[in-house]
Amino acid sequence: MDSPLVYIMKTHIHINMHTIRANNKHGKRDPVITCKTYKSNTYGHEVDIDGPSKVVYSPDKPLSCGARVWIETDSKYVKVDGQPIS
Repeated sequence: MDSPLVYIMKTHIHINMHTIRANNKHGKRDPVITCKTYKSNTYGHEVDIDGPSKVVYSPDKPLSCGARVWIETDSKYVKVDGQPIS
């Protein structure tokens, strides 16, 4: 019997420099880490990746948000602030 096809979402994780600057300027502590999948953006202070991942530097082809450095993973076990991303 064939096993069902399981699609694992690619997740891009990057740091939002604009939020870091705004936090410093206004004394705030807004989350600066963004985890992007094809269906959601999740923001947090801490990310756990249980599975293979890689760090990508792509100055000539940044992500649509402008990030030039990010972590890329296909792991289905990614948690932001202790909660699994969906």
